[in-house]
Amino acid sequence: MPDSPKLAVVISCYNYESFVERAIQSVLSQARDDCEVVVVDDGSTDGSWDVISRSGVTAFTINNSGQRAACLFGLDRTRAPFVLFLDADDELKPGALGAVIDRLDPGIAKLQFPLTRIDADGNVVSGALPALEAFRGRDALARQVLKTSVYKSPPTSGNVFRRDLCELLREADYDKFVDGVILFAAPFLGDVVSVSEELGCYRIHGRNDSGLGRMPDAGSLERDINRFLARMGHLRTILRRLEPDQELVDPRDTFYFREQRFCADLASGQRPPLTALQGLLSKLLGASLSVKNKTAMAVFFVLASVLPNDVGKALLAYRFKTGRRSALGFAKEIFARRVPLQN
Repeated sequence: MPDSPKLAVVISCYNYESFVERAIQSVLSQARDDCEVVVVDDGSTDGSWDVISRSGVTAFTINNSGQRAACLFGLDRTRAPFVLFLDADDELKPGALGAVIDRLDPGIAKLQFPLTRIDADGNVVSGALPALEAFRGRDALARQVLKTSVYKSPPTSGNVFRRDLCELLREADYDKFVDGVILFAAPFLGDVVSVSEELGCYRIHGRNDSGLGRMPDAGSLERDINRFLARMGHLRTILRRLEPDQELVDPRDTFYFREQRFCADLASGQRPPLTALQGLLSKLLGASLSVKNKTAMAVFFVLASVLPNDVGKALLAYRFKTGRRSALGFAKEIFARRVPLQN
């Protein structure tokens, strides 16, 4: 390991034998002497550990405990002031480490960058996930979190965290994942730097926990809702220590919660009640989205509420698909079933 590392990359792996070598090599091939790399196999039952062992990287295998525990295990075996938790099915692009390290300083709590979506074979599916503007700041994001509980942030592999921020993960015993409370706590501990350049790749292969690229099921949506509420409860506790004069919004009164609740009802075969639609549209008006996006989402919510549930589910699936979507695509989903609107 380098004597004075500036960045630690912790790769957590669970049953990603097919991908983990590419993740490791995407880091090692950049040959940075100011970056330390640790791989933690989270009790894989496939051949992941054999692949990791052959790579020559510093690596450990532990009993299966979930991503958060694996990442904390790796965190304790690194020293750098900043940490990137790279999922074993994702990759960094050439030059990414230099682009990140050149932007880091002690005043930064988190740096984020978008990811290019690729398939299992490495073919590009679509561009930036999500599209991000370049900026540095904290106050505006802190206000947004207090008001809405969320802000635009990439998946795990597109985030770099200051080490003291990562320490909050030790309190998150309700969560198996790392891209939770520390995302939202970041602007209360320092600046957030957002990079518009796509510095990594997010692989879509059908087993992603995020559900990107496939029809979301009611169970996973309910899990995400409960995880969101637990994270916001934890954030409220953190803010009492850091910013006792700041008041966090009730998470059940946010657009994010109402949208997830709407989708969960739809996925479970229930018609979202009219009162839920009204509340959702009201919160959509105040969301930090473009007029175009608000209009498209409003149309989706209304159609999914009034059309038969099988059509609503089809619209939900189309909304969550990867690649380019359009109003014409949504129309095709409706007219392909040739069903009339119901009163």
